[in-house]
Amino acid sequence: MSRVSDVGTFPKDNNSYHGEKLIYPAANRNKEPILQVLKRFILHQEEDEESHLFLEIASGSGQHLAHFAPNFPRVQFQPTEIDESLLGSITYYADSCETKNILPPKQVDICNKLSNYGFIENSVDYLYCANMIHISPFKCTVGLFENAQAYLKSDALMITYGPYSKERVITPQSNIDFDASLRARDPSWGLRDINDLVKLGEENNLILIDTIDMPANNKILIWKKC
Repeated sequence: MSRVSDVGTFPKDNNSYHGEKLIYPAANRNKEPILQVLKRFILHQEEDEESHLFLEIASGSGQHLAHFAPNFPRVQFQPTEIDESLLGSITYYADSCETKNILPPKQVDICNKLSNYGFIENSVDYLYCANMIHISPFKCTVGLFENAQAYLKSDALMITYGPYSKERVITPQSNIDFDASLRARDPSWGLRDINDLVKLGEENNLILIDTIDMPANNKILIWKKC
């Protein structure tokens, strides 16, 4: 059974979800463009003996990792999600992965230290977070950056995806409308400014090394741990 939602990472009514496979149309549309960017930055060779760890924060339905993982069979993908009602969908996609390199999901609140969930400092090769920064209180973004500093290996990457403002300007009009709708739903939500994120990155030894324009007025930001 599949339940279709247009709301992105967070369903409107958590009580209506019971762990079934979820299909978010937005995730179906953006998963391939994001994968093409990941192929430029995930440098893991088949002959490597050591498996690399790709940690996803706010996995939502689980569709992204299900699409990414078969393309990097030597990478171990770890999904996480704060919303317990979504763990069943993530598990469905993980169990269905032909390359069997998606680990069981963990329920994680990114505002807490990742060591609370069994992660070891300086052990993560790639930290990936899509469509959380603007659909959560800013303290979640702070937690994301603080955990990236502590748990990424030296020179490892954090990859964030979503819409952003730049120098307090939001473009185009569709993103202005989206930001307004988010803030009407929860005043603590909304598009974050790239300059603010750069400052937060500097406070946590993370440097923005690339900004990539994506379809539907989104961007991928590539951060490197110093």
